[in-house]
Amino acid sequence: MYLYNSATHRKAEFTTHTPGHVEMYTCGPTVYHFAHIGNLRSYLCEDVLEKFLRYAGYSVNRVMNITDVGHLTSDADEGEDKMLKGARREHKSVMEIAQFYTDCFFDDCRKLNIKRPDTVQPATGCVDEYIKIISGLMEKGYAYFAGGNVYFDTSKLPRYYVFNAHDKDALEVGVRDGVEADSNKRNSNDFVLWFTKSKFEDQALKWDSPWGTGYPGWHIECSGISLKYNGEYLDLHCGGVDNAFPHHTNEIAQSESYLGHPWCPWWFHVAHLNTSDGKMSKSAGEFLTVSLLEEKGYDPLDYRFFCLQSHYRKMLVFTWENLDNARGAYKKLVKRVAALDPDGGTVDEALSEQFREKFVAVVGNDLNTASGLSLFYDVLKADASDATKRSIIGGFDSVLGLSLLEKADALRQQERKSATASHDGYAITGESGPDAEIEALILSRYQAKKAKDFAEADRIRDELRARGIELTDVPGGAVWKRV
Repeated sequence: MYLYNSATHRKAEFTTHTPGHVEMYTCGPTVYHFAHIGNLRSYLCEDVLEKFLRYAGYSVNRVMNITDVGHLTSDADEGEDKMLKGARREHKSVMEIAQFYTDCFFDDCRKLNIKRPDTVQPATGCVDEYIKIISGLMEKGYAYFAGGNVYFDTSKLPRYYVFNAHDKDALEVGVRDGVEADSNKRNSNDFVLWFTKSKFEDQALKWDSPWGTGYPGWHIECSGISLKYNGEYLDLHCGGVDNAFPHHTNEIAQSESYLGHPWCPWWFHVAHLNTSDGKMSKSAGEFLTVSLLEEKGYDPLDYRFFCLQSHYRKMLVFTWENLDNARGAYKKLVKRVAALDPDGGTVDEALSEQFREKFVAVVGNDLNTASGLSLFYDVLKADASDATKRSIIGGFDSVLGLSLLEKADALRQQERKSATASHDGYAITGESGPDAEIEALILSRYQAKKAKDFAEADRIRDELRARGIELTDVPGGAVWKRV
């Protein structure tokens, strides 16, 4: 597999610390509100990446945190805790808010066919790990105590800006305007590892620590959780592009300073989903959620198809017209798959392997999902049995996650029911889906029999047989299928 690495700014052959195995970490949601579909684009792309790695033969251990404490309203370590903000908004406890929106997040993931990671760890469950890391950083001289808080000292690093060393201002995407500077910091880039009660007296969640009662900063969460569940060598770290600075930059700084060796060589960042008016957010314009899509009559997988049509590193613009176009294309694809006979022949293993190799080659080229989608159409046009086509499509879809076979089978059932529409009390059911011409012939045969014109009825039956149609008379109608 060839993958673009945000840390090196180039695409290269993907390698891992342990051959054949991937330790993968995904920055999870801050569960103070519903996830909007822009947030979910990142998780969707990361889901495809994980599934492709498994399809390509890797074993994968994927870990995700749930931020239920410590992520402030400014990524510059200022403002109030987002969780506390959510609790105040809804007049609930922080943990009630966290549980409710965690459940909502994974329900959205289920609707979008996003696999749950192997390990999901709320930040509040690993406080001992954070304290251990912070203590180690203090002992090594990478952290200091000032004004009631513990800070990481970025001046001790030979290189702090990892993802873009040439344009400092461009990295400041997470820093909000109008925030009062923290006078406790020795350097403007220093960041908080541990807050104590001296800073936010109304903080809901607090723990005892060597530096006083308080709570962890946002950045230390991911380092602590990853070290606990992925080990000291992480292969692949994922997140939205807005996490690159300061969050992922700070993760690298604290993790490598604590460990004393390189930590994570591969970084995978997903570009923003924007509206035509600009960056999507929870506070501006219409709050675009999976539930809203459903309310407007969309299948959540329409949105998944929409995302797969674009490359993960390209900014994607959401409009209802663009989603309508994706929905139309997705429905047509499902309909074409539904036309395949599940019992249509045997699987050609050699052809299946040829298509598998093509799929690995195109999707393995920096997760080119658009090219992966195009292979579905190549399979449908191939000179192969329906069973072979369905087998290949099912393999591709184990990565792309569009539920094509399930949707196609459901459509076949639906069309079968609609094909049993009564013709003057005579029900015609097509096991291969509706076909107006075939059904007209079957109805003509029924009418000929009813008129006692048995010669015409036999002629029509022979014509149907010549067309490869097997007809079975049943009480009140007939059932037909292609043979």
